[in-house]
Amino acid sequence: MTIYRFSVITGDGFPYYHLVVKDPPKDIKLFLRFFDFSKSETDTINRYNQVDSFELHAGLVSALFKFAHSMNKEIDILEFSSSEEINRSGNKSKFNGNVLITTQTEPYLFHKSIYEKIKLVYNSIIINKIPLESSMEILHSEEKKIIEILTDAKARFHLNRQKRKINHIGTDFLLEMKNYGLNGICITSFDLSPINVIGKKYTLENIHEILRNIGNIPEISPLNWIYRQSENNNEQVWVYIYKSNVGPSVNGLFEPYLYLLFCDPNSYLGELPEIIGKEFNKILI
Repeated sequence: MTIYRFSVITGDGFPYYHLVVKDPPKDIKLFLRFFDFSKSETDTINRYNQVDSFELHAGLVSALFKFAHSMNKEIDILEFSSSEEINRSGNKSKFNGNVLITTQTEPYLFHKSIYEKIKLVYNSIIINKIPLESSMEILHSEEKKIIEILTDAKARFHLNRQKRKINHIGTDFLLEMKNYGLNGICITSFDLSPINVIGKKYTLENIHEILRNIGNIPEISPLNWIYRQSENNNEQVWVYIYKSNVGPSVNGLFEPYLYLLFCDPNSYLGELPEIIGKEFNKILI
């Protein structure tokens, strides 16, 4: 589980809905991600002069830090998009109402994939509740659907149907490639949430630690792979990440699996990520 909190509010601060998907682990750094599904007010904001903008900035920072301290949290980074980028993208015009959705997640997740999940929730459930201030509460059936989207229920179900075959192939591959430094395999959903671990060296918690220490992971094209360096229990780990072209579709959103290979430092796997990737693809297609 990599998404821990999900909240729907308005830009004016009306608290419409809050969902605790799962309590997060203690003593780890988390991201609070913001997704704006409201009409853009960029032009209004740009009319402020520099003094007014600085005062707004100071008020925002002060309020956020007071809020964070009251929850015993720390804020290290806030990421903003420039007004030019917002105007250029034109993405906001297709949204109606005044909706801001936030999620508390693991930091290593692909932000673009999280956005696609949240947009799916917005389009299938939240949009029908606008205006939120006068809307009825989220129904139990709707909450169940939100949880299924956020926790990759369809991807897990699809994988579990073939789990015995996947684990058999993965275990044989680990034994065969042990001399090449391969120690473990993990299959994740399209946002990099681990859903299946193969091998005895790494537990699911170990893999979470490895991914938290891995740093930035760029977008990967289907049927391609990259490698990154990380660590687990103060030991270096090399991670090969292969993006498949197979996976479930949820309301038209294609969610391809990723395959992660965990190796000793300086391990050279050559074409091995593609080999195991193709074997898994045949089963999970």
